[in-house]
Amino acid sequence: MEEESKTRVSRRAFTAASLAAGVSLVTAPGDSVANAAASGWIDAHTHVWTDDLKHYPIAANYTASSMQPARFTPEDLFPHTKPAGVERVVLIQMSYYGFDNSYMTDMIAKHPGVFAGVAIVDHRKVDVAHRMKELARQGVRGFRLYPPSDQKTDWTTDDSMHQLWKSAREQDLAVCLLINPTDLPMAAKMGEIFPGTRIVIDHFARIGVSGKIDSAALDQLCGLAKNPDVLVKISAFYALGKKQAPYDDLLPMIRRLLDAYGPSRLMWASDNPYQVQAPHRYVDSLALIRDRIDFLSPGDKEHLLRKTAEQVYFRT
Repeated sequence: MEEESKTRVSRRAFTAASLAAGVSLVTAPGDSVANAAASGWIDAHTHVWTDDLKHYPIAANYTASSMQPARFTPEDLFPHTKPAGVERVVLIQMSYYGFDNSYMTDMIAKHPGVFAGVAIVDHRKVDVAHRMKELARQGVRGFRLYPPSDQKTDWTTDDSMHQLWKSAREQDLAVCLLINPTDLPMAAKMGEIFPGTRIVIDHFARIGVSGKIDSAALDQLCGLAKNPDVLVKISAFYALGKKQAPYDDLLPMIRRLLDAYGPSRLMWASDNPYQVQAPHRYVDSLALIRDRIDFLSPGDKEHLLRKTAEQVYFRT
């Protein structure tokens, strides 16, 4: 999971709890939904970057050696997505580039209809609303925010942060939060201050990164469902729970979120390239939702694997 140096929870391995009572698995790869719509899935979270530092320089706080892998371009991505039936992908601005979103927007332009983007902007700039509008014209449909690095900054009282949220609401763009469980109350409060703003919580709010599916944190995440504009990404399986395919230990958490949010507010994502670093495989991430869960109806799978992300990132 990118930006792990910023997280305030550890990634120690743990022995995950057994599956919740009543959760069973369907392992047949010939799932009817997969067969009917195998050519149209959407991956709602992938990063791309290039080793062409001349044309796309990285931010001053990074070096070429810190880019691991050295590159992950669309050409590196497609051999994973296309065989899996994933036709569209949401690109998330890579931290290596800081506020310079040009590589991402150039790739959106190079592959029309394939990519949408989530950008990073400096909310402290007076022209942030204008910058957001310009990026939206280039295929950006959301803006990513990290938890306050100093653990003291409060978004709820930050005027410049308020400007970003206000602009996102006015322009019908998503605010996409890479946050920790401890940041959930602040996210909930921002939703109250800016009703109508679409909020996307990345990677289960990192519940499970520590090696434990914390029930109190999961209760908080499910509690955010009372705001109808909050959505959650079911993603980054390689980094959560046992961190081992087939990732069945995450099923109870997925079931809780399904019950709280409903399928139309959940979306699957891989978090490439991290999901394809050995021993993890892209196909195992997709298969957890597509093939292995009997509490998901065919309609539910359509939402998690395509429709929800389509409504947020690919609407016309």
